[in-house]
Amino acid sequence: MSQSPSVPLTTADGVPLKTSLRRAVRRSKVKAFLLVSPLLLFLGIAFIMPIVEMLWRSVDNPEVSTQLSRTVAALEGWDGESLPGEPVFAALAEDLREGQEARNLGLLSSRLNYEKSGMRSTISRTARRIGRVEPPFRESLIEINDTWGELDTWKLIQREATPYTLSYYLAAVDRQLSPSGEIVEVPDHLKVHVSLFWRTFWMSAVITGLTLLLGYPIAFLLTSLPLRHSNLLMILVLLPFWTSLLVRTTTWIAILQSQGVLNDVMVALGVIADEARWQMIHNKAGTIIAMTHILLPFMILPLYSVMKTIPPSYMRAARSLGGKPFLSFRRVYFPLTIPGIAAGGILVFILSIGYYITPALVGGQSGRFITNYIAYHMQTSLNWGLAAAIASILLFVVIVFYMVFNRLIGVDKVKLG
Repeated sequence: MSQSPSVPLTTADGVPLKTSLRRAVRRSKVKAFLLVSPLLLFLGIAFIMPIVEMLWRSVDNPEVSTQLSRTVAALEGWDGESLPGEPVFAALAEDLREGQEARNLGLLSSRLNYEKSGMRSTISRTARRIGRVEPPFRESLIEINDTWGELDTWKLIQREATPYTLSYYLAAVDRQLSPSGEIVEVPDHLKVHVSLFWRTFWMSAVITGLTLLLGYPIAFLLTSLPLRHSNLLMILVLLPFWTSLLVRTTTWIAILQSQGVLNDVMVALGVIADEARWQMIHNKAGTIIAMTHILLPFMILPLYSVMKTIPPSYMRAARSLGGKPFLSFRRVYFPLTIPGIAAGGILVFILSIGYYITPALVGGQSGRFITNYIAYHMQTSLNWGLAAAIASILLFVVIVFYMVFNRLIGVDKVKLG
């Protein structure tokens, strides 16, 4: 018995049905992309581009190669064993003369001064007198400043002639390149960044632990109280969001200072003597107290959102089966709240390591975070490369922390609401 050949299904206009379906799916994808394209554009401009710019600045090193281009070209093939010859000094004199006329030697002197102290004054002093310098340039430049007669100066110029550098990352971890090119530690009085990184991480962990310790019973109380009372308590939890961060921080200054409200109350109650007032400001304690208060709602809200979904019948069933209250809580209730703990923990920890206003105002010298030094290098020292390197390391640590968190707990188990 012969079979009739199958006829492909077509649409009314004769187009195969499969082709028509593919076109419809493609059109729906294009429409969906057009709908989300403004959001993608916003993310690219406000999030991705700043990160790319930061990473680029952390390795960008154009000052020496552009402003001492003749000197760099003349140094090609230099053995580094003795001072360069007369052509190199002549090229340096021409570069400095051109830079002095263009008034653009500031970035060059600052860049070299990051690597070798005194280079800023050396370049500025030489540039001011470069118009009167005559051959032989080698003797004339060394007569202006002895630094040009040091072998390390020329090794530095040759090393920093590359358009990219790791010097900023080395400085961010208290390391530097020696004149011979080896990685060595900076002098002890200049070691600051590594200790600040450790201080930032352990204080952030302490703050996260304290917010969990304080926020867990509050979230539990929110889910246990009648609706009328829980709504009032929720308003009190959300109230800090309606108050400026600067106002809350300065309020803690008034409370914690030696002549502040808390010390006055303690003295009035006879807990401490007037001459033995507690020092709770401009130190680690002030930073921990103020930041715990500021970040507490970020722990309470994820916990509350998870606890609200746990039926009260679970605890009643555990007690009816003979479980004591604490055992029922530990074996039944607490494991169900782990997603909220995880969400609040990662949220508070990442937020805390990025804070710099509160540590700057209440932390003093011993309670500041690494983020305060990022702001310092951006606003005061104008060492944007070092600031970008520190920020990049901080970003890398956050990504590693997130990956470890995902490995141990799983991001899919995190609930924020």
